[in-house]
Amino acid sequence: MNSKLKLFFAFFLIISTQHFYAQDALSKKADQETKRSSDELHKKLNDEQSRLKKEQKKVGNHQKDLKNSEKNLDKTKQKISKLEADNQKINTKINTSSFTAEESQKQAIKVKQKEVEIQKLKLKQIDQQKDLEKVKASL
Repeated sequence: MNSKLKLFFAFFLIISTQHFYAQDALSKKADQETKRSSDELHKKLNDEQSRLKKEQKKVGNHQKDLKNSEKNLDKTKQKISKLEADNQKINTKINTSSFTAEESQKQAIKVKQKEVEIQKLKLKQIDQQKDLEKVKASL
């Protein structure tokens, strides 16, 4: 009976050890699978973060371009208004003051030069308006 009992305990010990090693192997395999899944998720998260940073930078650049386009357009409008006001002053001077013929011609030439400048600025304004619309459309 004693030998049967020893045999039983030996058999029990062997089975318990095998069970322990099997559980340990399963646990290691599960840990590896968890680590692999975790690594994949971290990589996806990092990729998404990178993509979002690029997108944010792109949007920031578009906003900056939009602001600059609007500022340039406003400056051009102000220049046009100033030149038109200057022309009106010169025309008023020509019509109300007693200038010599030579002085009147000089003032008339100034008016024509400013009118040419106004037309150039109006063309520039049209181009700037188109650029502004392109920037707005790209957002």
